This record gives sequence, structure tokens and C-alpha cells, in this order.
Amino acid sequence: MAFLTKKKLVLAVGLLVIVGGAGAFYSKSKTPVVEAPRFRTAPADTGNITQSVTATGTINPVALINIGSQVSGTVSELKADFNDHVTKGQVLLKLDPTIFNAQIRQAEAQLASARASLRLAQATHSRNQTLVTQSFISPLALDQSKREVDVAQANIQLAEAQLARAQADLNNSVIRAPIDGVIIKRTVDLGQTVAASFTTPQLFQIARDLTKMQIDTSVSEADVGSLKEGQEARFVVDAYPDKEFSARMRQFRLAANVVQNVVTYNVVLDVDNQDELLKPGMTAQVRLLVGNRQNVLRVPTAALRFRLSDEEIEKQKKLAAASASASASASASASASATAAAQDDDAGFRSKADLARLFRIYTLDAKNQPKAQEVKIGLSNFRYTEIVGGDLKKGDQVITRAIGNEKEGGM
Repeated sequence: MAFLTKKKLVLAVGLLVIVGGAGAFYSKSKTPVVEAPRFRTAPADTGNITQSVTATGTINPVALINIGSQVSGTVSELKADFNDHVTKGQVLLKLDPTIFNAQIRQAEAQLASARASLRLAQATHSRNQTLVTQSFISPLALDQSKREVDVAQANIQLAEAQLARAQADLNNSVIRAPIDGVIIKRTVDLGQTVAASFTTPQLFQIARDLTKMQIDTSVSEADVGSLKEGQEARFVVDAYPDKEFSARMRQFRLAANVVQNVVTYNVVLDVDNQDELLKPGMTAQVRLLVGNRQNVLRVPTAALRFRLSDEEIEKQKKLAAASASASASASASASASATAAAQDDDAGFRSKADLARLFRIYTLDAKNQPKAQEVKIGLSNFRYTEIVGGDLKKGDQVITRAIGNEKEGGM
């Protein structure tokens, strides 16, 4: 009897366990499954936006003079070196004057000979004038003597010109500084031969004033429309990574530079270098400030680049088809919304100015489904973009990227 009672107790406990497990499984199966978020979003908010144009340039002196030699010779004296401050007219180097002095003496001798020939021709012509009056010689002989006088005078002028050239060559053998400045480059040494046969050899390079510098930058043709003279700029150099310098746009040069079908324009900026931290030839990373907006509606710029994947478009089509059984009109509306990203808009009927700043972004609706919206943008930078038109409101969650794609990209 006791054995039967114990057996019934075990059966009752086992039955309770089975019933409890089934109830737990049933209640678990009834728990709603929460779908994992598929998109990363950010709220549309209000704030400030600064738009800038970036470019890379080289820091150069405002006035950079290349000093050469008009004559050939051997450097006999070198009186200036790198980084020397020189004044206008100061002697930088001298070439060996031996050949130039010899040329001067040769030209002086030729001039003396021409003058002697002139005196002889004048005396002969004077005698011939007397002889013609006495009919001892013909008038033709008188004319020939007059010609000899003219030739002798021309030879004197030629000899004087040759002497002046020889003296100029001697003067040019002494190289002087044309301006006040600093020597930043020297390409000649003592005893070196300077040859000025076809091109003028470069001996020195002088910067007028290193406290006033300029940046020569190359700006893409897509950015030149927003540039104006006098715009402020900021730049950094590798030598001082923690220091930012100021500049101001001085000139936009119209000559285009085309390299591999890429068109750029040279933009010159003025830089104040009173402390002389900036050196010629440094590379500057420049930001030209072309626009600024205060307290405007803005979204992350990444939202303008987001597009639905083919899988998301197919998923929205299926959701639209599933809801079609509830209402035919609701089905038509949902289908149109689901396929908005795949349909063409009325771009052909819009002006080019409107299309240039018109973009499609995606927001999340009440069911956490992506919804396309067309917005018109204003200023934009790498972080934020201004919204100037459309139905977007502050606080709307805009999609910046798909979380699945983000994981695949390793972020």
C-alpha cells in the first residue's frame, strides 16, 4: 500500500514537471521577437556650419630674384654665402678680369688706329680740294677722298662701341645684389667656371623680405566658383603640427593647369611671417573659409551618401505586398513609398539650379522602416550639411549607414 502511494506521488511530480515545461515553452513562443536594428541613425538638429575649400600649396617669398651672369669666366672672389643679408649694390662675387682687361686694351688700340686713319683721310681730302681747283685731279678723286673720311669716322664709332662693350663686360664680371634681401640659394663656388654661352647661369637666389611670404596653391575647378579675393584662410605645416597660421587670399590666376585631364587654378595667399617661423619651400595644408551659417537645420553629411541596398528594396516590396490584403488603397500607397528609391523623379521638368542642390535622404518611420525624403541643401562640409528645403524637421532620425554594411567593412 505504501509502495502504491509513493508511485502515485512520483507520477504526479513528473506530470507537474511536464506541464510546467510545456507552459514555459508555450509562453516563450508567445514572446514577441524584437528585430535587431538594421540602420545607424542620427537626429536632425540645429547648429553652425562652416564651409571651406582645402588645397595644398608651397610657401614662397613674395619677391624671389634669380641672379645670373651675362659673361663667362672663372670665379676669383666669392663674397656672399647662404642666409647672408645683403643690400642693393653689394658685391656678391667677381670673375677673373684678365680676359676682360685684354679686350679693353684691344678695343682702345683699335680706336686709336681708327682716329689716325681719320686724320690721314681728312688731310688727303683737304689737299684734293686744292688740287681740284687747280685742275690737277678730277672731281672723282675728290669724291673718293671724301668717302675715305666718312669710312674713317664710321670706324671710329665702331671702335668706340667695341670699347664700351669691353668695359661693360668688365663691369658685368662683378656680380652685385639688385635688391635688399636674404640669399637663400647659391649654386657657384670659388674657382668654378661660369659659362654664359646660350643661357644665363643662375648664381644666387635672393628673397626680398622673409617677413612677408605667400602661398601658391592649386585649387580644383569645382571649388573656384566660391573663391573671392580677401577671403580668410587657415593653414598648417608639418614643421609645427600644433600651430595653425592665418592667411588671406590675394590673387586668383586665370591660367589653368591641366594634368591628366584634371584642371586646377593657382591661388595666391598672403602670409604674415614676422617671427620668421615659416621657411621658403614648406608645404602648407590650406583651408579657405568660403561660407558660414549660424543656427541652421543640419544633418550628418553621411546621410546624403546613404542608399538602400537591393535586399532592403525587396524587403519593403514584400512588406507592401503583405499589407495589400488589408486595403487596396493602403497597398497602393505603401507600394509607392517602398519603391521610391527605385523610381525616377521628375528631374526632366526641374531647373538645373534646383537639381544641383537636391538630394534624397532616408528617415525612419513609426515602424522603423526607411522612408525616402527629398531635401534641398545649402552649405556642406565633411561633417554636417545644411537643409534649406523639404519636409525634414528637427529631431527626425536620418539614416547614415546600414549596420550590416558597417560590420562587413570592419568598423
